[in-house]
Amino acid sequence: MKRILIVLGSLVGVAALLLGGGFLWLWNDAEISTVGEEDFANELAIPPLAKSRVAEDGTRVFDLRMRKGTKEFRAGRPTPTWGFNQSYLGPTLRAERGEKVRVRVRNGLDETSSVHWHGMHLPARMDGGPHQPVRAGATWTPHWKVDQPASTLWYHPHPHGKTEKHVQRGLAGMFLLDDEKTRKLALPKRYGVDDLPLIVQDVKFDGDRFDHGHAMMRNVGFLGDRTMVNGTLSPHRTVKDERVRLRLLNASTARSYHFGFDDDRDFTLVGTDGGLLERPDRMNRVKLSPGERAEIVVRMRPGERTVLRGYSGAVGGDSFQRRFSGDDDSFDVLQLRAARTLRSSPPVPGELGELEVPKGENPARKRRFTLRMGQINGKAMDMKRVDATVTRGTEEVWTVKNEDMPHNFHVHDVQFRVLEIDGKRPTGTLRGPKDTVFIPAGSTAKLAMRFEGPSDPKTPYMFHCHLLYHEDLGMMGQFTVVEPGEKAARVPGAGGGHTHHH
Repeated sequence: MKRILIVLGSLVGVAALLLGGGFLWLWNDAEISTVGEEDFANELAIPPLAKSRVAEDGTRVFDLRMRKGTKEFRAGRPTPTWGFNQSYLGPTLRAERGEKVRVRVRNGLDETSSVHWHGMHLPARMDGGPHQPVRAGATWTPHWKVDQPASTLWYHPHPHGKTEKHVQRGLAGMFLLDDEKTRKLALPKRYGVDDLPLIVQDVKFDGDRFDHGHAMMRNVGFLGDRTMVNGTLSPHRTVKDERVRLRLLNASTARSYHFGFDDDRDFTLVGTDGGLLERPDRMNRVKLSPGERAEIVVRMRPGERTVLRGYSGAVGGDSFQRRFSGDDDSFDVLQLRAARTLRSSPPVPGELGELEVPKGENPARKRRFTLRMGQINGKAMDMKRVDATVTRGTEEVWTVKNEDMPHNFHVHDVQFRVLEIDGKRPTGTLRGPKDTVFIPAGSTAKLAMRFEGPSDPKTPYMFHCHLLYHEDLGMMGQFTVVEPGEKAARVPGAGGGHTHHH
């Protein structure tokens, strides 16, 4: 018996060592850094502005085609990709406030997808969520009137249960809105010159192909070991102006970024998801979770170089959460190279305009949402269940509590005002109009929003976590906008895709 106990004790000890060693290996292997390792040898690609035509009724018409392709991210090594109108990513759509737009979306893939206009205020049946699937070979033609401030929006697929995979393969692009008020402001505004779109993604390669696998313990979803901007690995950009506007889009599926520069220089935050702030804000770090945008203006000096860096500290939480959600990681993202002589730029204006988001002073209704992995308010997504019915023309205050791990919260159709995070007034990017907000584990956000419609009791909008793995697991709900006194109708499931939609 003594020998048996000794042997058993030895086996338990060996197992404990193996488990401890395995965890230590996972722990050490989880931290990633490309700081100092990028050579910035590749010229940053700038997504082309999408061609458009104006129809007889004055509608601006765009054409987008989802297609397969290949792209050499690394010389001589073609990688299979998806894109809009090109091999990877898509063109930048641009429209004016007050303009009618129509987009002919053709699906040239061999599987059903969709195109969601992230941050856009538009009718529910034009939203491009999971209720508007576009089958392989089919065409979908949403149309709407642009009725919101100048802002940096984007478009990406939203097929139920497959969004992460479709975005990772390359289906994403920017949608920029302009307006008369913003055009008069002294901000950098020459696209691709002193106004640069930056679509930031993390990637990992398995040979010549993308590796989309989730490493062990990475409950936030896919975390890559490199970053690229506009589909360019190790990018640099030569700028010839004293001030440069960077439109930052976190198009990663799970990774949050803590952006700053390698020399810790200050920059000026001028805009967030839904448009410009009331007043610019000086800072040297800006946090963006998946789906969030920020517009910053950085001042350059002749002949200098500076690196846009993703620092650790974007997520927070305990040491375990930080390590396995990518919070300890750091990346050299983009090198800016100033020409020897620079065109002078006016200083950023001290006033940028009023926010067109409610203040939450007299909400018609208050709602509470709890976030836990794969569920909102204890329920997983059901395409036929309407979780909230809101009345057109009313304001509501939504209180969103995160009960377990890193999550964010995106609401379709509206831009909202962040009233509080854990009872405190918002700062930085949380001061601007938002459609997506990061909510740290254990934190609570209070959001004010107004639902302008149009009403549609049969077609819902979505609210969900924009960590796309979480969304695909069912961490999503639905709401419909109805007229006063009207009730939500039975929502059809997602059984069929569109063949044509006019």
